Amino acid sequence: MSTTNWKSLQNGSDIRGVSMEGVPNESVNLSVEVISRIGEAFVGWLKNKGLSDNITISLGMDSRLTGPALKEALTESITHCGVDVYDFGLASSPAMFMSTVTDKEPVTAAIMLTASHLPFNRNGMKFYTREGGLEKKDISDILSLASGDKSFKSKTIGSVSKRDFMSEYAANFVQLVREKVNHPDNYKEPLKGFNIVVDAGNGAGGFYAHKVLQVLGADISGSQFLNPDGRFPNHIPNPEDEIAMMSIIKQVKDTNADLGVIFDTDVDRAALVSAGGRSINRNQLIALISAVVLKEHPGTTIVTDSITSNGLTWFINKHLGGQHHRFQRGYKNVINEAIRLNNEGKECWLAIETSGHAAMKENYFLDDGAYLVTKLIITMARIRREGKQLSDLIEELPLPVQSTEVRIGIKDPRFKEYGEKVITDLGLWAANRNGWELAPDNYEGLRVQCNKPFRKGWFLLRLSLHDPVLPLNIEAEEQGAVEEIASELEKFFSNYDKLDLLGFRDLINK
Repeated sequence: MSTTNWKSLQNGSDIRGVSMEGVPNESVNLSVEVISRIGEAFVGWLKNKGLSDNITISLGMDSRLTGPALKEALTESITHCGVDVYDFGLASSPAMFMSTVTDKEPVTAAIMLTASHLPFNRNGMKFYTREGGLEKKDISDILSLASGDKSFKSKTIGSVSKRDFMSEYAANFVQLVREKVNHPDNYKEPLKGFNIVVDAGNGAGGFYAHKVLQVLGADISGSQFLNPDGRFPNHIPNPEDEIAMMSIIKQVKDTNADLGVIFDTDVDRAALVSAGGRSINRNQLIALISAVVLKEHPGTTIVTDSITSNGLTWFINKHLGGQHHRFQRGYKNVINEAIRLNNEGKECWLAIETSGHAAMKENYFLDDGAYLVTKLIITMARIRREGKQLSDLIEELPLPVQSTEVRIGIKDPRFKEYGEKVITDLGLWAANRNGWELAPDNYEGLRVQCNKPFRKGWFLLRLSLHDPVLPLNIEAEEQGAVEEIASELEKFFSNYDKLDLLGFRDLINK
């Protein structure tokens, strides 16, 4: 382990790495030895926070092939620090947090073994205390402890207990739906008569079909890929993946379902498909949950990431009467911004990314895909009595005629400095273009509104959080405007020899 590059394991507020062989040129760096040391370091970190007595930690994992071996190593490491462990087995990331705040035997902290939607050879760790998910600095501190020589082992060995927490977690959703729908004729099974398809992508989300929807009376017979399989043989468990979305759209159509639900691997993200096969994802998903939240909390602020559309801003601000607040991409960024606004006295009940991470004030600002879906299903059950369905709530949302994202590679080894210079220079260049206007309320990269003489649209250029890439989003209200804006931008980008413009030029030449 002396050669372990500990810093490389940090992925923002998570840990991610290669945990098994099988992909060329990807060597294992998250081994059982490494993860054991990180587990010990986490105990040390907790003790440094003053939590030295009666520490208990819950452990869960998604369906990844390396999960059992890593969990076993983690269990041994933590118990040898004198800490009691609760083994949850297959679990979701949000459930792991909820184990720290539950009324029944709350734990001191929780660890989830997951790498979200990354390939089968990866794995990772998410950490929680009752204050929420750990921050970037916390992860850095834990890895610093792991890289050092200090031992946190104890003469006393902690106990290991298995606990079916996922059943407890699911039961809370069942009770919530029953209470909120309050069906006059069928209180216990308010979803009777609904045909709902769940796609778990062979991740950890299958529980939601069996332990929530079926218990509430829904027909789940059309559901697919509920069995956990870390090879992910059917599609990437990612609501943003086009193949994954096409798969559940087809299933909704084939089974004539009322609703389709798709989760990512560890169930902190979700998307929907309405009756007839309309995907409700990204801007449309944000619009839908915003409609629900703003009915409960009129005028509240909705925090989103930076790449949301102008149409969504109009829908939230003008149609729903709320306040749309764009912020930097990254689920922890939008969540922390929502918390900051509330602390400053500006009411905010929802923080949500276009990726499907949605966190609500009423639910600890926890990004929980199952909670998001439950909230929307409650609304669906209620409005059915009025002859309405969920898609009716976003009927007025303006949709762009064109939208695209191009990832421009940076070939300079100091890619952050180079990327930041490109963004700064583009801002100066764009400010002098006729019909272009810099967005005043932008918190990430550079966002520019393009009006005449160009057909109406906008673009956002930002620096990737982790990779040597400048993602460029372009959206337009008229056909051909994306290509027109891109052609104009090429005049600027062509001056920078360390940019890989191959994909960008493919867009222009379509």
